[in-house]
Order: sequence, then C-alpha cells, then structure tokens
Amino acid sequence: MKKDRWLLRSIVLLALSAVLMTTVSLAAEAGSSGDPLVTLSYLNDTFFNTLMQRVDQKIAERTGQAVPGGGSSSAASFAVVTLSEGQTLTGDIGCEVMLRVGGAVCVSPSDPGLIDETTASTLANGGALVQNHLYMMTIEGRGVRATAAAKVLARGSYTVT
Repeated sequence: MKKDRWLLRSIVLLALSAVLMTTVSLAAEAGSSGDPLVTLSYLNDTFFNTLMQRVDQKIAERTGQAVPGGGSSSAASFAVVTLSEGQTLTGDIGCEVMLRVGGAVCVSPSDPGLIDETTASTLANGGALVQNHLYMMTIEGRGVRATAAAKVLARGSYTVT
C-alpha cells in the first residue's frame, strides 16, 4: 500500500511538472510579437540596409543634393569650382571655400567679410584669399571674386556669376 502511494505521488508530481513546463514554454514563446527572435542574417540583410537608407534620406534632406555642372550648387562635400578672371562665387550662409589655384579676393558689402577658419580671423572686402585656407560665409551676400583664373573648393550652397 505504501509503495502504491509513492508511485501515485511520483506520477502526479511528474504530471504537474510537465504541465508547468509546458505553460512556461508557451508563455515565453520565442519569435512572437512580444518576444521576437532576431537572427544575424536579418540584421545584416534587412535591418541595417533599411536603417542606412533612412539615414541617407535624412542626410540628403538636410544638406540638399549637388547640382551638377550648373552655376549653383548645394552639397555636403566639396566641389571643385573653376572661376575665370572677374567671376564671382557668392555663397549662402555656411558656405565654405578654399582657394587652391590662382588668385581671388573677398567680396563683401560690410565687415566682417569672410571668416578665415584656418587662422580664426576675418577677411575684409578686397582682402586677398590665401591658398589652402578655409573661409566661411557667415552673412548673406559674401563671396570671392577671381583676380586671375582660379580653382576653389566649395562646400554648401553658392552661385557663380
């Protein structure tokens, strides 16, 4: 009789354990919307591509797109601009230019003309640009006029007249 109780208790305990483990495993279902199962291939092939496309779209929206071959541009990277003698590059606020070849002077209706980011100084109207110095337009109507054929690197929105 005692052996039968022991066997009965063991069977009941095993049945309760099985029911409890089944309940826990169903509640913690992997791959459900509450607990998604994410694989490395999903991250590499789908998620990161989607994320990078969104980042590229946001960057393009904030910085604008380069206008190829025209007299104006808006770009996040530097573009080579060739100026003939007398031509003027006028930049929007935040436009940066660097004289690489030739000669150019600052064009500005008032002070400060251009900010020389290389030396942390200002350049007044008519002041000559120094080659390989980075200049920024911080007020509208600022620009550079070529005194000889010149090549400048420009980043930001500008027009050439």
